[in-house]
Amino acid sequence: MSDLFENQIAGINEPEFSVSEISNAIKRLIEDEFSYVRIRGEIGRVSLPRSGHVYLDLKDEKSVIAGVIWKGVADKLITRPEEGMEVIARGRVTTFGGQSKYQIIIDDLRPAGVGALMAMLEKRKKQFQAEGVFNPENKIPLPYLPEIIGVVTSPSGAVIKDILHRLADRFPRKVVLWPVAVQGENCAKEVSAAIEGFNSLAKKNPLIAPDLIIVARGGGSIEDLWGFNEELVVRSAFKSTIPLISAIGHETDTTLLDYVADVRAPTPSAAAEMAVPVRHELLALLDNSEARLSRVLSQILSNRSQRLLDFSRSLPRVFGLLEGPTQRLDSISARLPSSLSSTVRLKKSRLLEISTGIRPVSLSMRLENSRGKFDLQAQQLVSLLGHFMDSRKQILSSFFSRIESLSLKRDIQREHKNLKDLSLRLRKAYNIRVKDLETKLQSIDRLRETLGYSQTLDRGYAVIRSSDSVIIDKSETLHLTDLVIEFRDGELPVKKVKS
Repeated sequence: MSDLFENQIAGINEPEFSVSEISNAIKRLIEDEFSYVRIRGEIGRVSLPRSGHVYLDLKDEKSVIAGVIWKGVADKLITRPEEGMEVIARGRVTTFGGQSKYQIIIDDLRPAGVGALMAMLEKRKKQFQAEGVFNPENKIPLPYLPEIIGVVTSPSGAVIKDILHRLADRFPRKVVLWPVAVQGENCAKEVSAAIEGFNSLAKKNPLIAPDLIIVARGGGSIEDLWGFNEELVVRSAFKSTIPLISAIGHETDTTLLDYVADVRAPTPSAAAEMAVPVRHELLALLDNSEARLSRVLSQILSNRSQRLLDFSRSLPRVFGLLEGPTQRLDSISARLPSSLSSTVRLKKSRLLEISTGIRPVSLSMRLENSRGKFDLQAQQLVSLLGHFMDSRKQILSSFFSRIESLSLKRDIQREHKNLKDLSLRLRKAYNIRVKDLETKLQSIDRLRETLGYSQTLDRGYAVIRSSDSVIIDKSETLHLTDLVIEFRDGELPVKKVKS
């Protein structure tokens, strides 16, 4: 019978499986038993690789099960998995043969009730507070009268109608609507994209960009408003350079967007009231200011006229001011003819004195004297130039000799530096070679210790030797009477007894 079965071991009749066969059998068994389940637990470890898949652990106080969310499912999740969150996961239980473990392939992930959402909301709030996202110094003041107002909300709800109605009653302004989903899985992405889109428009085309952003929606449960608590929306609102008003839900509803926004409005209608003043009040204020200005100007003109009249009364008469200057002018005009005649006579006598020294003979003598002086100065200049050139030649020759010596010194210094660098490199290479040899020697010594007989003794073996050598064969003990057995902890002498 043994010839009928290949590779059969005597006494063993259990079937033989490969590793893959038994792994696939376990996989089918688990998937058939737990085809689709809902698991409630706390999220432990969360891993987010570049592939877009999400790997996490679901745990309670006693056990842990691994979970996988594929990329296509992870992009559609309303709630992003975070460590410490209590959730309800739906999916298929299967196995992963590569690591011999079971896991759940998650198709849907939701918080386990309102309490879990509030706990996660409080955790995110503390995180943003620690980062300084909610600090008052980061708030941007609202413009007094914005030209264009950007509204981020649903185009089909009553919120946009309330905002437009309030703006029309108070002060009509241009409104740009960015339609978004105000709840559901796409809410956070679309609201974040709207805020970033308005800010990008402000950089590309400031003429059509809004001066103020209003993010609004009506009331609802915490699940309905959860999109405005997502980190994506908070980060976009924090980076916004355009002032932002948050008008989410009713007055009692609070989201993380309310904390990061520059101003929080209790309702969408209140946000419109905060955005613009009342036009009729401004017109009334303008009329009142105009009337006050007219009264003030009239009073100022009256006061100035009275002061001018008072000053005019204290001024002297015009004829009294001109009497003294008129008399002085008459006196000067009477003395002017005699003064001109005496001045002309004086100038004529001076001209005659000067003209006597300007004769041709005297001019020729002056020219001859000057020419002699110039010739003498020219000769002196030539000699001075020769001496100057000789001295400069000597200076230049000494300078060239100094340059040659300096260049030689620089060459010596450069070669000395090169020699020093080579010696440093040689010393470094020598040290590296010595360290490599030391490492090899240590490795050989460890190998020697491993292969030595002392290590064999530590594993439970013994060495038998005589006084002369080690005994390795039984025939060598026939003529010996005294033997020594060496154990790990010492030697034991043995005396052979003849039978």
